[in-house]
Amino acid sequence: MNQDWIATAATLSQALPYMQRYAGATVVIKLGGHAMGSDEAMISFARDVVLMQQVGLNPVVVHGGGPMINEMLDRLDITSDFVNGKRVTDQATMDVVEMVLSGKVNNRLVQAICDEGGKAVGLSGKDANMIVCDQADPDLGLVGQPADIDITILRDLHAAKAIPVIAPLGMGRAGETFNINGDTVAGAIAGALQADRLLLLTDVAGVKDKSGNVLTEMPPAQIADLIADGTIAGGMIPKTETALDAMDKGVRAVVILDGRAPNACLLELFTDHGAGSLIREPKS
Repeated sequence: MNQDWIATAATLSQALPYMQRYAGATVVIKLGGHAMGSDEAMISFARDVVLMQQVGLNPVVVHGGGPMINEMLDRLDITSDFVNGKRVTDQATMDVVEMVLSGKVNNRLVQAICDEGGKAVGLSGKDANMIVCDQADPDLGLVGQPADIDITILRDLHAAKAIPVIAPLGMGRAGETFNINGDTVAGAIAGALQADRLLLLTDVAGVKDKSGNVLTEMPPAQIADLIADGTIAGGMIPKTETALDAMDKGVRAVVILDGRAPNACLLELFTDHGAGSLIREPKS
């Protein structure tokens, strides 16, 4: 008998307790723009999400698209200004952001999931007033901070066995469109859904210690100390802050992991070892 077949059957058998554990659970996944760079990576991710739903989970996908936005801004010769490392979003930039996120990136991801046998529905935070925003910082222009989250449409889609795929845009109180950080949207949605897991897929293996080793598990109380001593720095700071905020709103655990790794979500959810850095309260 083919040894690969035997290994596959053994892997499925070992995954059964985890599939039972997560049956009916809601898992919010943030897919970063760098993690969806190739067609192969997109297909692999889509297949994983469809499998998650097939075994009883309720996945919600929130995507980024920074590299694709940068490419389109360069092509249109639109200059971006930055304040403290954050992009200033004027109306011209906002038009491009919305076109790329709600159009090209969202449609590509929805199609990939449908091609793998899933039933995905593309949305932005503007649809059904799902995300109402306040302006995050006047110096940044049309950058929003989620204020009110209405998850009714997400519940309806899950009831219809559909997978929501959300572009990180929101509606202002005066009807304006706001660009929102994708991690922030994923955290806000996960909190509103009381998700069992929030998976932040990025382009690094997880939170690393000062020796470069991945910290596989951290209690929330440790995060502030790791930021204070410089262990957590740069772009990892807002990710861990998103994790803490989501957990404050009721998310059971958050994982920061490398979205470029094959089957990263399945490794995290359905194996003993997991993947990346797990942030959760210590087991009593």
